[in-house]
Amino acid sequence: MPRDDEPLRARLNALATCYPRYGYLLLHALLRQEGLVVNRKRTYRLYREAGLQVRTRRRKRLVRPRAPMPCPDRPNQRWSMDFVSDQLASGLRFRVLNIVDDFSRECVGQLVDTSISGRRLARFLDDIAQQRALPASVVCDNGPELTSKAMFFWARERKVTLAFIQPGKPTQNAFIESFNGKFRDGCLNQHWFLSLNDARHEIDQWRTHYNHVRPHSSLGYLPPVAYAQRCA
Repeated sequence: MPRDDEPLRARLNALATCYPRYGYLLLHALLRQEGLVVNRKRTYRLYREAGLQVRTRRRKRLVRPRAPMPCPDRPNQRWSMDFVSDQLASGLRFRVLNIVDDFSRECVGQLVDTSISGRRLARFLDDIAQQRALPASVVCDNGPELTSKAMFFWARERKVTLAFIQPGKPTQNAFIESFNGKFRDGCLNQHWFLSLNDARHEIDQWRTHYNHVRPHSSLGYLPPVAYAQRCA
């Protein structure tokens, strides 16, 4: 065992402990962010020797054709949004509205509550608009909150097109579906939330890490915010 491997091995193990759902490519990108420029094969060797391989959760699913969804050519051109659900330790169900920029993959906002109406959703989007410009369009499904009268008037007044996908075809909203999977695997499945405030805190912490630290394979292993800044 080469002695020079020990500091790298220790740091790799520490990162794998912090981010147990990261494979070796993401861990390698984090090492590079920290200035530990090492050969990818060396990272993989240490990763295998330490037994850090991530177990893949296999699920049976219907095979359906996937049409590639065109990507915008700049940030803030098109967003996607969708809901996911989870429960607290008490058994109380709660929902999370996820909103993602389709170009940079940045999570521009997450609303966490036990119930989210169309009016609440419209107010939340206006809160986001205080920090950044609204996009020309937002891709979403046909859920009751998204097709509500409150959202209809909000979109008309803000001149934002709500691009509804066809019912039963979530692959038409591929960017948010991909994000939802990362969010559930990296956050919801990793925590046992004691309260709604606890869930909000952990989700906020995860979103900050996702946007500013987590390497994204589709962005050349840059975090979303860094990628958006480079392309601005």
